[in-house]
Amino acid sequence: MDQNALLDLGKTTLMTALAIVTPALIVGMTVGLLVSFFQTITSLQEQTLTIVPKMLAVVATLLLLMPWILGTLKEFTVSLFENLAAYGKAG
Repeated sequence: MDQNALLDLGKTTLMTALAIVTPALIVGMTVGLLVSFFQTITSLQEQTLTIVPKMLAVVATLLLLMPWILGTLKEFTVSLFENLAAYGKAG
């Protein structure tokens, strides 16, 4: 496997991983900001009030997006196996 093929494979892997986790990270960050804003307004400083809503929102997001996530991973895996012979010949 030559260096360009390896870099291309690494780039594709990282971009796929980033695409999969981005929605959950955005939802977690948004819920965290909203809870922090609520805590600031009400002067509540309960630690469980911060983590539980974020966890529930991220789990709900992952469950909602599960078909898309699995489809994306399937496309990546099929592409990887289709190009496996080409990666092996490049070296």
